[in-house]
Amino acid sequence: MPPVPPTPDELARAIRNIPDFPKPGIQFKDITPLLADARLFAGAVDLMTARCAPGTVDAVVGVDARGFIFAAAAALKLGAGFVPVRKKDKLPFQTIEERYDLEYGTNTVAIHADALRPGRRVLLVDDLLATGGTARAAANLVRRLGAEILEVSFLIELAFLKGREKLAGLPVHSVIVY
Repeated sequence: MPPVPPTPDELARAIRNIPDFPKPGIQFKDITPLLADARLFAGAVDLMTARCAPGTVDAVVGVDARGFIFAAAAALKLGAGFVPVRKKDKLPFQTIEERYDLEYGTNTVAIHADALRPGRRVLLVDDLLATGGTARAAANLVRRLGAEILEVSFLIELAFLKGREKLAGLPVHSVIVY
């Protein structure tokens, strides 16, 4: 008999809150206990991909770094390729880049220039939606390559930071919302 799939509440209970990490005032969401439990990890991937049937997604794009964990597993589950969006200067081939604003400064993410062909159907995955800047930059890269974003999927959303607003016009799904 297969194991009972976890609920979003059960997944949320497995996530540790680490106060003042990596700096004072930040409440870090530690997903490592969830990842260490095979049933919870598989259930998280199932819930993050529930609206996409195998064969409907050509590529799962994962955002550096914890997004890679879920995106790679989602790609295997959906029978799709995995494409990384990384921090600037971390990819070895020709890239396109997208700069975005942080609370204090800017950051840049990149994707290989040949990672997606026009018309490819993409599921964009990250572990956490906070202010939305990184996700919007990743989405912009995907669109600049001519691919179609079917959905943007997160394990966790910190709704009070209003990151979803930066993804207006895109279908966004979050498994756990704080």
